[in-house]
Amino acid sequence: MAMTSEADARQPRGRIDALDVARGIALATMAVYHLSWDMKWFGVVDWPVDSHPAWRGFAIAIAGSFLFLVGIGLALAHRDGLRIGPALRRAARIALAAAAISLATYFALGEQYVRFGILHAIAAGSLAALPFVRLPVVVIALAAALAAALPLLVSLDFAGDSWLAWTGLVARPPLSVDYVPLFPWLAAILAGIVAGRIAIARDIPARVRQWRTKGRTSRTMALAGRHSLLVYLVHQPLLFGAVWLAVTAGLTPDRTSTAFVAQCTATCSLSGEASGCEAACACTLRSLRSDGIWQDLLERPDDAELGSALNDRYGQCRGRFDLGAD
Repeated sequence: MAMTSEADARQPRGRIDALDVARGIALATMAVYHLSWDMKWFGVVDWPVDSHPAWRGFAIAIAGSFLFLVGIGLALAHRDGLRIGPALRRAARIALAAAAISLATYFALGEQYVRFGILHAIAAGSLAALPFVRLPVVVIALAAALAAALPLLVSLDFAGDSWLAWTGLVARPPLSVDYVPLFPWLAAILAGIVAGRIAIARDIPARVRQWRTKGRTSRTMALAGRHSLLVYLVHQPLLFGAVWLAVTAGLTPDRTSTAFVAQCTATCSLSGEASGCEAACACTLRSLRSDGIWQDLLERPDDAELGSALNDRYGQCRGRFDLGAD
């Protein structure tokens, strides 16, 4: 009787350590991006996480890697024929998690909530790609190219077109913190299927399956990869909560307050009475905080009533430091 090694005993049946590690690495990079976004949201850093091309490219690469790995997984799961039942059950689990993300972000972020994010794209894309899994590789590659190009070829713009935002074919995409529509992102899944089919034809999975995680880092990455959905669901609430706690406890620099005082001082100094401006602006900030208005201003900077309260506190502090009317 053949002996089973300790590494083999740890290996879940049918899984490939290398793919689990790849998913774990993708999760780690996603956590880096989300932590950066959270710190920007709370004003801990001023990094242009949501606007700079480099950051946008980083986010695109992360989403693309997840969807590409989904495609490889589909090719491996259906290599001996379509398994409709397991595919539907898996998509249903992911869709349920996606719905939970949408609901939670709706209450947390308002209009910027996740309408169709990465989990939605995985659930819908997995089902949309299923008919292609057993087709010739050339056909799948052509379908991937078409999916990538489709948003450039089709731009829907009519009253009530918002319900089609999930397609990625609308002229005005929704404002959302996570928007990964079916097109062009289905192309990444189809590309993963192409890569998986080529790998299967060359018997690469059988050779890769022999590799086992050995170090602590690779084992941790593999463990995260095996439970990627759970990790995805819990990591952002934990990171967001940790940053919020750090900010609330005063453990992080208050860049928003510093920026407010600096901008206020610069504006005040334009009146030609620079002496006392910084003190008056710091006084304004203290007054807003003591009345609980400061946090409301951060959340609703365009609120006219809050703006009036800000001007009132500023005028009082100018008078206190003999700066006269602004």
